[in-house]
Amino acid sequence: MRFNFIFRIGLLNGSFTSTMKPFFISLLLLEFFLHESAQCTVQASEFHLEGDYLLAGLFNIHHDSSPVVQDRPEAVDCSGKPFILSSYRRFQLMRFSVEEINNSTDLLPNVSLGYEIFDHCSDIHSFPIIFKLLSVDGLIQPWAEPPKNLSKVMAVVGTVTSTQALTVAPLFMMDLIPMVSYAASSTVFSRKQNFPSFLRTVHPNKDVIEVIVNIMQHFNWSWVAFLHIDDNYGNDGRELFIKKIDGTEICLAYTKGLDQHTNYSQVFRQIEAQKITTIIVFAPEWTAEALIKSAIQQNVTNKVWIAGDGWSLNKELPKEKGIHNIGTILGVSEPKVTIPGFSDFIHHSKGQTHCENAEQSMFCNQVCNSSSLKLEEILNVDPSFNFPVYAAVHAIAHALHNTLQCDSGRCNRNITAYPYMVLAELKKSNFTLLNQSVTFDENGDPNYGSYSIVFWNQSGDAQEIGFHNFYPNLYFFIDNSKIQWKTKEVPTSRCSQECDEGSKKKPDGIHRCCFKCEICPKGTYFNKTEDPYECINCKETEWSAAGSTSCNLRELEFVPFTDIGAILIMVGAWALVVLTVAMSVLFAINYNTPVVRSAGGPMCFLIFGCLCLSNVSVFFYFGKPTGSSCVMRLLPFLLFYTVCLACFVVRSFQIVSIFKMAAKFPKLHSVWIKYHGQWLFITLTFVTQALLLLFGNMFAPCKPHNETSWYPDKTILICEMNIKASIGPVVLLVSLCFLCFIFSYMGKDLPKNYNEAKAITFCLLLLILTWIIFATGFLLYKSKDIQTLNALAILSSLYSFLLWYFMPKCYIIIFQSHINTQEYFQGLIQNYTKTISK
Repeated sequence: MRFNFIFRIGLLNGSFTSTMKPFFISLLLLEFFLHESAQCTVQASEFHLEGDYLLAGLFNIHHDSSPVVQDRPEAVDCSGKPFILSSYRRFQLMRFSVEEINNSTDLLPNVSLGYEIFDHCSDIHSFPIIFKLLSVDGLIQPWAEPPKNLSKVMAVVGTVTSTQALTVAPLFMMDLIPMVSYAASSTVFSRKQNFPSFLRTVHPNKDVIEVIVNIMQHFNWSWVAFLHIDDNYGNDGRELFIKKIDGTEICLAYTKGLDQHTNYSQVFRQIEAQKITTIIVFAPEWTAEALIKSAIQQNVTNKVWIAGDGWSLNKELPKEKGIHNIGTILGVSEPKVTIPGFSDFIHHSKGQTHCENAEQSMFCNQVCNSSSLKLEEILNVDPSFNFPVYAAVHAIAHALHNTLQCDSGRCNRNITAYPYMVLAELKKSNFTLLNQSVTFDENGDPNYGSYSIVFWNQSGDAQEIGFHNFYPNLYFFIDNSKIQWKTKEVPTSRCSQECDEGSKKKPDGIHRCCFKCEICPKGTYFNKTEDPYECINCKETEWSAAGSTSCNLRELEFVPFTDIGAILIMVGAWALVVLTVAMSVLFAINYNTPVVRSAGGPMCFLIFGCLCLSNVSVFFYFGKPTGSSCVMRLLPFLLFYTVCLACFVVRSFQIVSIFKMAAKFPKLHSVWIKYHGQWLFITLTFVTQALLLLFGNMFAPCKPHNETSWYPDKTILICEMNIKASIGPVVLLVSLCFLCFIFSYMGKDLPKNYNEAKAITFCLLLLILTWIIFATGFLLYKSKDIQTLNALAILSSLYSFLLWYFMPKCYIIIFQSHINTQEYFQGLIQNYTKTISK
């Protein structure tokens, strides 16, 4: 118009007289102003733009929050549905992104992008707009040979909800038309076998859930309610949350799917009944708004609300009266990104004059009411998912740029681009946008970005208090000082209070967070990081008191050679050797005297030798036990003391035989004498005991043992004796002692001066008393000194025969030599024989 006006002014200069020019100029000026005032009637639709390549956009500018079950097919009327201002902002952001790309000389330099954007207000009734996008010349040809007869749509930007994406995505997948979503975050879209051409610039639900769980662990909240929208997005979030907290100390106390029919009063009663402080709300803004408004009406107070990225930056809820009474609101959000030029675009777009009587269909492909919006309303609305929309459009543009080989400064228009070619380039995306490197992983999920952690402060702003970086390195941080808790301190959210140190948790109910506390008994310790539900046993070398968190090394105890008791016993053992040698010499000098002969004659020297050899065992009861020392504690004593007892059995039998059996059973006595019965018995006893000890030590030898049951803080080093392996030698020893006692007791009425039987009986009584005392001490007194007592019992057993049997003989030999004559002993025997024969 302006160029035509100037051209016509030029014609006037050459065609008309000077008197007529002012008149015609006035007419042309009037025509110009009238034409300019009528420009409002040709305002182009914001939902459509012509271009060489077409992008489709799906935005829920309106939201059908209460779908009605129909009994006849009806078209979806979005105009009567609630208006979503944040979605309208995202819609404008797509328009701005396309205009920015079209004005760029670097990206798609000689190619223009167009768009066809639809108000996708319904989750299930928006198929007509999808069919329009897929149609060619108004027709859909499902059996056409791909990639022929495709529509002009190169890619789709959208949708906002996972349910909407699940509904329409399969229609785009069959022709591999790229669908880049800026908000659909359900896990299912990562399955490339089902959604091969689906990509997204928003993080999947698992990343949001990871941040939420990290927040809970940061503040030690373990008793939580999870409220979610009852659709694919919400159910997926709940399942991911349950999997994520598995193996942690967080328990899901209550969960509920929310829809338009939810009884919020009942939900909050259930939360109060279970004493839940922390509430996770994983829902889009329209569901969260209904929930929070209901919480205000129900007078819910002092809770901690954790918002998902769908409503954490909501601008309307902070203005609600009473919002601060419900508690503290934290949230997970996309980082706030300022997109250069977007504000100017909105000012220019909304600054144009629109005709009041212009058909709204020219402004909107469906009936809308957004033309009356103020600039401030659009610019100040919830900025969630803005950068994902911006990144989605630019990712498609870069993919088309690479498909058309535009790196030379111009695009190759001879290349016929198809959606599957754009998809291939999309998967390889690697470009920088607003200092952010945009790439996708093998599942089509963003391989970049982070999340902000926000707190709704008193002024109603979502204040950033922390962040969670995913790339290039995982990092989580919260600045606690920026949070103003409604309870003045960090709230607690637990089913049961933490146990004191040293107490384990005993489950109380189905939730592991509900428990009772039990103090760990002695000998165990509690390690919260290893297992909070069990007391861990200390090692054998360690000990602990009740309620301990660690074990202490046990003090090792054994009887050293330097112990005063050990020294005295070893001195006694050496004294026994000296006495035995001295007596042996004395008996050898007086070998042919009646006292030596009556004591046993040559058998005495065997007894002296066995007593010395038995004495060897005493020295092995001291010092740190070893395998060989444990064997030597018992083997010499059991073997050689058996020979001693066998000798005394024979000697007791011979005494009884001489005085009582010889006269009554002469033949039996003569056989005993003829075949040296005493030596045969001693030899047989020795061989039997040797074999029993040999087999016992071969199959179950006595070995060192750390005794930990006697003291809680000490380990007593002892030698463990196998009862089954030792019962044979001990039974044989006891049997000999019993026989000896019987034969010696039978000779209790022998001549007064011929007193061997009485002496043997007395020795046996001392022997039995010694081991009774030892057994009593062993049962009642558990300590290292029991080994000293054992050595003392062995030494006492040896001394009992040495002192009470042989010592009187030595006294007679030395001090009463007048009765140590043959005649004296013969007279005693003859007098006794005459007495018993009467």
